[in-house]
Formats: sequence, structure tokens, C-alpha cells
Amino acid sequence: MTSAPVRDPELPGLLLRTERDAFLPLLRATPESAFALRTACPGWTVRDVLAHCAAALTRVVEGRLEEGVFSPESNERDIEERAGLPLPALLDELERGMTEAGPVIAAAGGKLDGVALGEWVHAGDVREAWGLDGAYAGRGLPYALGLLEGVAYRKEMPRIFADVEGEGEGWGVPRPLGVPAPDGRPAGRYHGDGPTLIRLYANRPLVGTRYELDGVREGDLRLFDRPPKLED
Repeated sequence: MTSAPVRDPELPGLLLRTERDAFLPLLRATPESAFALRTACPGWTVRDVLAHCAAALTRVVEGRLEEGVFSPESNERDIEERAGLPLPALLDELERGMTEAGPVIAAAGGKLDGVALGEWVHAGDVREAWGLDGAYAGRGLPYALGLLEGVAYRKEMPRIFADVEGEGEGWGVPRPLGVPAPDGRPAGRYHGDGPTLIRLYANRPLVGTRYELDGVREGDLRLFDRPPKLED
């Protein structure tokens, strides 16, 4: 394995706070009926996604990261525990988590960086469910792309060189994501915009996107299909 990308420990907190400031006002201004809409996450409504996000950040802040946390079964229990919570209280919990989790994630040495990235992706899931433009874009996108470098390496995703275009989010030169193949196979290549790259790694719908992907399959880049490494 080649050297890991240089990690900025402040990046997860910066991403979460940036998204908090954009996302929470939107959530609080939206009629409660819209929270029953289905999302790209199988079986989950908007409210379910937010309950999962709030629970995950609360677990991080409180240090409740026991074995099996963030498994499908654990996620469903967290959602069920919040089923009777009034929506304003759920949003308060989410806001507290997005405010307080950054320092804890920073101190975890990279183990929890995927939580911050996942929270940002889920905010995109909500926007997409509501038919809003820029579901996986916005002010947090450059920070999300920065986190993606480290998370893809840590989860040992297949190596690609990503040529990300777009004003304010382009990397200028292709950047390596993931780790080289042990059998020496050449790295794959991606050319397209940042939101589509996020969709690829997050296994989100790609309808209407335009990109080039060579030397690797879409299914090989499903980042969140792999459980987080919390033990090291």
C-alpha cells in the first residue's frame, strides 16, 4: 500500500458545521408532511434518514461505539428509538451532533472520518427526496471531496485517478483515490464533476449524470457497503 493521504483533522468538523448552517434552516422551514417522503436509502423516509444521522452523531459525541455499531441492525434500532420523538426535538439532536462531533472525530485519527462524510451524503439524500437542486453539491462539497481521499484509502477501495471538474471544486490535476491493486493492475480513471463522484462512491442514483469511468466498475466503488474500521 502506498503512503496514506495527508489527513486534515479539522476537515470533518468543518464539513459538519458548514452543512449544519445550510441544512438545519432548510429542515426547520419545511412542512412536517415532507419528512414522510421516501429517500434513496432503501426503506427509509426522510425522517428515518435524519434519525439515523442524529443517532450516529450522538453516539460519536458520547463515545458509544460498541461492537456492531453502524450495522444495519444497529441503525434500525436507533431509528426505532426516535420514532416517537417530536420532529423539533429530533432536529435539535441533529444540530447538537453536527456542532459537537467535529472535535471527537478529529481526535479519532481517521477512524470516524467516514461518519462525517456519510452525514453530508445523507443531507444530499434529503435534498434529492425533496426535488431540490444540488443534492450532493453546495458549500461543503470541497470538504467532502477532501474527506473522500482519506476514507477511500482507509477502506482500501480500488485505486482510481479522479479528474474532478467544476469551478470551485475541481482539483486541477487528477488525484489518486483508494489503494493500488495487489496484482499490479493499472489504476482506473474518472472524469466528471464532484457531485457525480460522490454519487458513485455513495452508491446513489446516477440518472441524468455525465461522467467517464475506465478500468474499474461502478460497483467496485461502493464506499458505504464496507463497514467502518473502529478497532484500530
